[in-house]
Amino acid sequence: MKAIIPAAGIGERLQPLTLTRPKVLLPVGGKAILGHILDKLIRSGIDDIVLIVGYKGDMVIDYVREHYSVSVKFVEQKERKGLGHAVGMGLDDIDEPVLIVLGDTILDLDFDHFVKSGKNIIGVMEVKDPRRFGIVDLDGNRIKRLVEKPREFIGNLAIAGIYLLQHENILKKAIRYIMDHNITTKNEYQLTDALQVMLDWQEEMVVQTINACYDCGTRETLLETNRELLRTIRPQDYSFDKTVIIPPVIIGQAVRIENSVIGPNVSISDKATISQSIIEDSIIDETSVIQTAILKNSLVGQDAFVAGHALSIDVGDKTRYDLG
Repeated sequence: MKAIIPAAGIGERLQPLTLTRPKVLLPVGGKAILGHILDKLIRSGIDDIVLIVGYKGDMVIDYVREHYSVSVKFVEQKERKGLGHAVGMGLDDIDEPVLIVLGDTILDLDFDHFVKSGKNIIGVMEVKDPRRFGIVDLDGNRIKRLVEKPREFIGNLAIAGIYLLQHENILKKAIRYIMDHNITTKNEYQLTDALQVMLDWQEEMVVQTINACYDCGTRETLLETNRELLRTIRPQDYSFDKTVIIPPVIIGQAVRIENSVIGPNVSISDKATISQSIIEDSIIDETSVIQTAILKNSLVGQDAFVAGHALSIDVGDKTRYDLG
């Protein structure tokens, strides 16, 4: 089965970290967002993966080639014309199932069971405020229509970022249809519009509720996802000089820590150096240096330097942040 991962976005809401790399490569829960997605797909037996790249796509390609041995096809989306356009670039005119997984969402889902279904499925999850999401309007378990940010209450099941379509060629035809007829939402060709066309063509679709959908689109949701993922990781014993570790935390390879308090809810990537600091609820990327700092709810990029007292900060790659 083919899996398509749209990963061409810029991630403007996560600047300054995304000024120097794409959102899908930001770390959360001990690895890149994209790494969590690829691991789940590979474990489910999917070995035909298409990655739609765009913003700083060379970095995505390098990451995948460095960390994975599976065959991955890379397709560049040179113009940002919407999710439907991006997905369409990865489709072929063949009558085979295709799985679509958004590149900025980590799902708590039995992928193996999901992909073995013989139905068209849209993953959904319950939300408190349906007006903020794309919502499925149901007749039993069957989808009647898809409504983007409905003004009136039609249900509280939001589209969760994973789709299984049994006929790749029909999805490609539907995307071609919305482009030929210039059917857009907010001036972009959206996947939901193409799926609605398929529903109009009497293609039956059902829903499957996702256990959890971890969004990584903003700093707040990235930190929340980090907290949730750390709770699922088996605790490890860490020992550093004059340092207290408060679980859950995950610490990469060749990390040096001394005279510090780390945790809870902290992810530290490879080769970081931390001394005389207190860090809580934060993500520290590789090769960064933290000295005499107090950090909480913070994001620190690669090869950054942070010193002095602070509370909640975002520091981009190769940036010096010295409060003296």
